[in-house]
Amino acid sequence: MLWSLLQQLLKHYKTHLLTFSSFSSRNGGGGGYSNGGYSNGGSYGGGGYGGGYGGGGYGGGSRGGAAAGGGDRMSNLGAGLKKQDWDLDTMPKFEKSFYKEHPDVANRSQREVDEFRKKMEMAVQGKNVPRPVETFDEAGFPQYVLSEVKAQGFERPTAIQSQGWPMALSGRDVVGIAETGSGKTLTYCLPAIVHINAQPLLAPGDGPIVLVLAPTRELAVQIQTEITKFGKSSRIRNTCVYGGVPKGPQIRDLSRGVEVCIATPGRLIDMLEAGRTNLRRVTYLVLDEADRMLDMGFEPQIRKIISQIRPDRQTCMWSATWPKEVRQLASDFLNDYIQVNIGSMDLSANHRITQIVEVVSDFEKRDKMIKHLEKIMEDPGSKCLVFTGTKRIADEITRFLRQDGWPALSIHGDKQQQERDWVLNEFKAGKSPIMVATDVASRGIDVRDITHVLNYDYPNNSEDYVHRIGRTGRAGAKGTAITFFTTDSKSPYTVAPSATLW
Repeated sequence: MLWSLLQQLLKHYKTHLLTFSSFSSRNGGGGGYSNGGYSNGGSYGGGGYGGGYGGGGYGGGSRGGAAAGGGDRMSNLGAGLKKQDWDLDTMPKFEKSFYKEHPDVANRSQREVDEFRKKMEMAVQGKNVPRPVETFDEAGFPQYVLSEVKAQGFERPTAIQSQGWPMALSGRDVVGIAETGSGKTLTYCLPAIVHINAQPLLAPGDGPIVLVLAPTRELAVQIQTEITKFGKSSRIRNTCVYGGVPKGPQIRDLSRGVEVCIATPGRLIDMLEAGRTNLRRVTYLVLDEADRMLDMGFEPQIRKIISQIRPDRQTCMWSATWPKEVRQLASDFLNDYIQVNIGSMDLSANHRITQIVEVVSDFEKRDKMIKHLEKIMEDPGSKCLVFTGTKRIADEITRFLRQDGWPALSIHGDKQQQERDWVLNEFKAGKSPIMVATDVASRGIDVRDITHVLNYDYPNNSEDYVHRIGRTGRAGAKGTAITFFTTDSKSPYTVAPSATLW
């Protein structure tokens, strides 16, 4: 019934709102940036967006083939890797169990534990799952880790951290399912630091002790930032290995020796096949955003990489969803794993995000976008991430916005890494509070204070929708997601089955 009503609305190109939580529109003027000085060039492209990229900026713009995705073009990667014959009896032993239950945790009754898990929307599976911790002190981290955590101003562990830290520190294989922005990175980073410090020092020619696989270069860089921050006091060295940039600096880091390697699958296999590193010392493996890596076609590469790692390693798999493909990967490569789910295992959007689906025609999109931006940018602290379906539309929309005086920049897979990094830094700093992106950025961007997401083009599936809008409403904050729905879009109930018509 609702879908037929939407079809009638589309015929007349009326605009209606489908809202998932309360939304109050703000009356306001013409937007603080509409007459600003952003259309006359500045540091991006030299002569204004109307003339395209190049000029004084990044020397001619886009570059083909630099996207981070997997797929058939990478299916032959790893064909030259040597098959490993693991004889664990002759291999050196290693320590991976470090967890000692805090007295306060041990003294809680099972009822108190169950109530805490219920309050945190937490469900666990597996044998002998450790109890969750409620404070940083209860996690049992060494003082050098605890000092770094407290120096960052964190008040309490997030839900995934409360349960995930005891699980990872216990040395067990772990599956963690939680929404984007839930604090998963620290959940595996801090135990990784403890793990490294318990292992023998690297010898010349050794590869890393900890390997983190990530789907995109942006996410890999953000993971590196966290590991650098918290591993500094232990002098833990790391490198980030991803495509789209010269290999030289990455090769130098690997040859000097690093305890942590954060990598996208394709570039890591390049390094392994070229003999630039090896995975014989890896005893702590992390698959971050496993569902996204499989979506991007990386499963063959992941399997080839894991075949190069000793089978008695500790493996931690983190994902926003738990589809059958991820379940199969866990079954194949994790041993007697324990699992924590925060919220529903089904794909669901963050409940702190106000979601609006607006029915428009294609020719109305730009005007509607401007009206929303005028309201959004009334608040000088706002940041808006605009998603488009293609790189071409991303560039066209950005050019249109800049010509109209809006501080907008774009990011997508065809841009050189140096340009992508610069755009992301401008957005983070608030110098350009509007960023236009394709889905290549929807899982890799970690900017904590994004207030709005605008889906200029409707996403292809529910996974992309949830991960797009998950860029806002992070770390306990509220956010707003606006989605344009046209005659060419799929039913909104594909992504929002609980929608009600207002």
